[in-house]
Amino acid sequence: MTDVDTPRYVSGHGLLTGRSAVITAAAGAGIGGATARRFLEEGARVLVSDAHARRLKESAEALAAEFGTERVASVPCDVTEEAQVQELFAAARAAHGELDIVVNNAGLGSTAALVDMTDEQWDRVLDVTLGGTMRCTRAALRALKASGRGGVIVNNASVVGWRAQAGQSHYAAAKAGVMALTRCAAVEAAEFGVRVNAVAPSLAMHPHLVKVTTPELLAELTEREAFGRYAEPWEVANVIVFLASGYSSYMTGETVSVSSQHA
Repeated sequence: MTDVDTPRYVSGHGLLTGRSAVITAAAGAGIGGATARRFLEEGARVLVSDAHARRLKESAEALAAEFGTERVASVPCDVTEEAQVQELFAAARAAHGELDIVVNNAGLGSTAALVDMTDEQWDRVLDVTLGGTMRCTRAALRALKASGRGGVIVNNASVVGWRAQAGQSHYAAAKAGVMALTRCAAVEAAEFGVRVNAVAPSLAMHPHLVKVTTPELLAELTEREAFGRYAEPWEVANVIVFLASGYSSYMTGETVSVSSQHA
């Protein structure tokens, strides 16, 4: 990556000052973790969640040390378990009062040709990626409707919800479902002042992706990008900040591509 290609980190501008947010799958160095940091830099209070309790504890402690314990809370949550989703939203209200923003970042990917795919592989990806987004969106809508304050939900989709990629039929179906869920939930939520949008990244590099993707596939995916590089997770988080902020006040039901893939 050359100096010309190196993205410049954008400092906070107070876009989310006074807002309270829940962010799922926020442990570690991926999009969720980057979103938590960007939200804090923009003035929000955050409750971060993840299915991996140890990594979540470490991430939350690091954020709290930097931004203050009064602005950072955490609770483990497996988004495939409705009881844990309910506990997550109860913990958010207990920690920071009324809820303003929910970022549904939890998802699960793998690579398998459909001809070889098992029901278990299909079900697991769909349950985490689409079912988990549905459960958290449903809980968020109930909380936001009851508060009467309005609010914002941002879901994490993917460009494979639009574009074909071998070995990704389960993940693509789940992410296309997230896009459809986003559109329908937005229509329903408009009457009580809640906006629902999604981001669709193409290739954002983080340690988990390296573990589940071959070097050959990563090289192929990178070559598809017009900038000749992958996105930094915070570049996707910047778009999530935009969708969570007042700058996108007339947007709902939209999926915003965060991609430099060739047209």
